[in-house]
Amino acid sequence: MIKLQNLHALLIFTVADSHFGIFTTFPVCEPVYRYGRSRAYFSGSDIAVRNGQLSPDTRIDGSWDGCSGYHYSDSVIYGFSHTHLSGTGVSDYGDIMLMPTMDEPNLDKTAYSSSFSHDNEKASAGFYSVVLDKFGIDVKLTASTRVGFHEYTFTKSGQANIILDLNHRDQLLMGEVRIIDSKTIEVYRNSSAWAQNQKIFARIEFDRPMKATKVNNNAFAPAKLTDTFFAGSLLSIAFSSEVKKGETIKVKVALSPTSVEGAVKNMSEIKGWDFKKIKADAEKAWNDQLSKIEIPTSDKQKATIFYSALYHTMIQPNIAQDIDGNYRGRDDKIHEAKDFDYYSVFSLWDTFRAAHPLYTLIEKKRTADFINTFLAQYEQGGRLPVWELASNETDCMIGYHSVSVMADAMVKGIEGFDYEKAFEAAKHSAMLDHLGLDAYKKRGFISIDDEHESVSKTLEYAYDDWCIAQMAYMLNKPDDYRYFMKRSQSWKNLFDPETKHMRPKKNGGWDKPFDPREVNNNFTEGNSWQYSFFVPQDIEGMIAAYGGKDAFEAKLDQMFSEPSATTGREQVDITGLIGQYAHGNEPSHHMVYLYNYIGKPEKANEKVRFILDNFYKNAPDGLIGNEDCGQMSAWYVLSSIGLYDVTPGSGKWDWTGLYFKNVKLNVDGKIIPVSNQLDYFRNQRPERQLVYDTIIAVPAIESSGKSFKDRTLISFSSPDPAMEYEYRINSHNSYFRIFFKPLEILKTSEIEFYASDRNGKVSDTVSATFYKKPNDFSIDIKSKYNPQYHAGGPDGLLDGILGSENWRKGDWQGYQGQDFEAVVDLKKSLEISSVDARFLQDSRAWIVMPTSVDYFVSDDNVDFRLVKTIKNTIDAKNPDVQIKDFAAEFPSAQARYVKIIAKNFGKLPEWHQGSGGEAFIFIDEITIK
Repeated sequence: MIKLQNLHALLIFTVADSHFGIFTTFPVCEPVYRYGRSRAYFSGSDIAVRNGQLSPDTRIDGSWDGCSGYHYSDSVIYGFSHTHLSGTGVSDYGDIMLMPTMDEPNLDKTAYSSSFSHDNEKASAGFYSVVLDKFGIDVKLTASTRVGFHEYTFTKSGQANIILDLNHRDQLLMGEVRIIDSKTIEVYRNSSAWAQNQKIFARIEFDRPMKATKVNNNAFAPAKLTDTFFAGSLLSIAFSSEVKKGETIKVKVALSPTSVEGAVKNMSEIKGWDFKKIKADAEKAWNDQLSKIEIPTSDKQKATIFYSALYHTMIQPNIAQDIDGNYRGRDDKIHEAKDFDYYSVFSLWDTFRAAHPLYTLIEKKRTADFINTFLAQYEQGGRLPVWELASNETDCMIGYHSVSVMADAMVKGIEGFDYEKAFEAAKHSAMLDHLGLDAYKKRGFISIDDEHESVSKTLEYAYDDWCIAQMAYMLNKPDDYRYFMKRSQSWKNLFDPETKHMRPKKNGGWDKPFDPREVNNNFTEGNSWQYSFFVPQDIEGMIAAYGGKDAFEAKLDQMFSEPSATTGREQVDITGLIGQYAHGNEPSHHMVYLYNYIGKPEKANEKVRFILDNFYKNAPDGLIGNEDCGQMSAWYVLSSIGLYDVTPGSGKWDWTGLYFKNVKLNVDGKIIPVSNQLDYFRNQRPERQLVYDTIIAVPAIESSGKSFKDRTLISFSSPDPAMEYEYRINSHNSYFRIFFKPLEILKTSEIEFYASDRNGKVSDTVSATFYKKPNDFSIDIKSKYNPQYHAGGPDGLLDGILGSENWRKGDWQGYQGQDFEAVVDLKKSLEISSVDARFLQDSRAWIVMPTSVDYFVSDDNVDFRLVKTIKNTIDAKNPDVQIKDFAAEFPSAQARYVKIIAKNFGKLPEWHQGSGGEAFIFIDEITIK
């Protein structure tokens, strides 16, 4: 059997798994475990759920697979920084980087970096060590909650240097270094990356006198080595001391999110210079954490994978307050956390699914602390967190899933936070008018015309609204309960009864063509297969919509047996495919458990065991997908002990066959056996007689397109004979009429429509606008647009409908790695004096303005003459999304044909994160006068 006191020595580590603070990793078996198939995790020293993560950095370019700073395939270390993220999809952190070197100091990254070998690398919970080959320096790292502890052993005599580079990894807005004395410096770093305004302070103490020997600084006055204060957006300093062979230099780095005074207080966590003691303290802290779940097994491989997974769930969120409770809030002001601990790094789109339900089992106090942090951020920042990082809201991903965490805690009886305040904050976030919510509230779904990722947002908002309804139920708020239960049924408005898929809508009808395997901007990191089963709040209703249990089982079986290839955009997150099920990304995580709801637990158990056995390994690439701050590992932990929470907020656990037998929870001073009779919570859902109405799904319009030349016919897709459809055209002073036959539209018109059950119950009202084209021109596009960005086909460039800056809504045509060339046929010879083509730039998304646009005219579509060239004036480095009219005016020319050639920017340059990739041209409308 594996002894609980040795759990820290079982873990398998990566050099890239972290929180916001300084923790130390714990020994767990293999030193570098599971950086995933794509993204790395930091693998340094770190203390469970605390304020920092001291770890090596092998990536400084912001690359997607190096977001956490370390990747196992690398062979060069640039330094050891004190903050890291755990398997995220966007790069940030890497603050307060130190790097030991020998001989004459050099502040160039390529000079102070060093090669290393994994043979000389060790990582465990609370400890990391490596040998820097270039300098022969043995590096050891450990940490307390807020203090990183370095020990450097030098294998030769000479000048030893410690490089402090504040320009490490992300953009330095302002850095400051103050030399207090020969053993102490204080640091301020204000940087911008994913978190656009991150502030961190540090106090650095050396165990021997050090002298500044080189500085690189862009201050107004040239920096001198005799200065005691340095500041600027370029700042690196070398501190040096003579050493003899075998001597060590020890360094302590205390972090604070508030001030240098806070860092001074936090330094009290480590008194003296006993590295072994601090390492032992870190190991004990991890042992205590990992002992919260006991799996009696003699299989060391399985134990290693399990406890490494449990370890990964404890890396983030992180403590983000000083030892005295002060923290930096969402308003960038300093506040004091009273009666709770303030945390940071909330990857809620990922972690609401399994990580937070796991925390309700083994981290009740921290669950309350997390929620109190949410409420503080609501009060200071105006809304609940979506994807919070260093008290910055990144607005990455979708939904308002903090409400799921709060509802789940309430229904499970977790105390320590204000339930009424939680409901107030939840309702506020749901009633905002951004990110498609205005359209969602008005008509019960989000259309492509309203917002990108419209299907995913509709479905996830609907689940979140159900969570708010459960909060209202518990607090006896019947009106709020009924309102949010109505909204929770919005999934019905995007469920296509014909294809049996969740499907995007555009201009009141189903978007065409439709391929459920296509990854596009209507879904968040997925496709229709991966979202068509996301109705955790109404599984019975979803099963009925599919046609009953047999039909639902057949659809699930089909998903797991479909070809694994996806179409459309390449999405690196979609990994771990079993058919179209993608275990490497979060939207699929609950799906295997849906078999339980149709009386087929054997199918659920079979697939759960396959995933446990095949997608989690004791190897450098042991995860099938990215960790996403603990979610991937939380799935393993829960599933392997026989539990899963398909619907957080319901208070119910799904039970599966045991992977480990006789599992015990060691929490709250109790030992609790895990079984299908688990009664760890007092389900707080009271018995109330609150009822709500079921909704009627909105109808879908059937038409040939959004624009037409002479006339178009409008009808309804897959009409339900039990329903009556009513409509009105151009609503001014008109009334709704019953639909009997297809409507003929002859001019630009807006149509409003709804469905009725003939007994007074109606659906939400939906509108659609059909545009009569301003001319009868046609276009022959010589280039080939990306099928993801077709804007409705060639006529989309001549329909008079202008795309917005939100290009993900599908109104722009995209051409990658090629010039755009097209010929417009005016149908007859006309006098032309101006041509205008609209282009869009979003350089972060690889969409760059053309370098120039040439306009030609011709009478015969053979011989063209150039009439004007318009040069681009917008810098490709400009990160703002913007639209430019390349308008050309010229002396009147008689012609029938107009040719447009827009020159592509070409390959993305070195400064771009996608360096070497092919740029896109995005064009929307061509206007000829």
